[in-house]
Amino acid sequence: MYKIRKNDNVQVMKGKDRGKRGKVLEYLAESALVVVEGVNKKKKHMRQTKQDQRGGIIEVERPLSCANVLVVCKNCNRPVKVGFSVLKDGSKTRICKRCKEAI
Repeated sequence: MYKIRKNDNVQVMKGKDRGKRGKVLEYLAESALVVVEGVNKKKKHMRQTKQDQRGGIIEVERPLSCANVLVVCKNCNRPVKVGFSVLKDGSKTRICKRCKEAI
């Protein structure tokens, strides 16, 4: 079970986009990278491949290391570390280590 999942709200803690918040669009588990909406944008040159598609320079979000982001707790509204707790039925759930509430 991973600490960061798709659709989590995260805050960037290191790099040029430090302090920005966004939603996780994609989590790449094998390389421990995350793609965050509106963060780490790079320009990419695209060729027109169809008649109706435009070519030119577009901005795309590039992946960053999941070690550089923290999950934002809904209750605290702060970036927090994520822990796990085991429920009575044996299933695991993610919790905020600051306020001990479920994420």
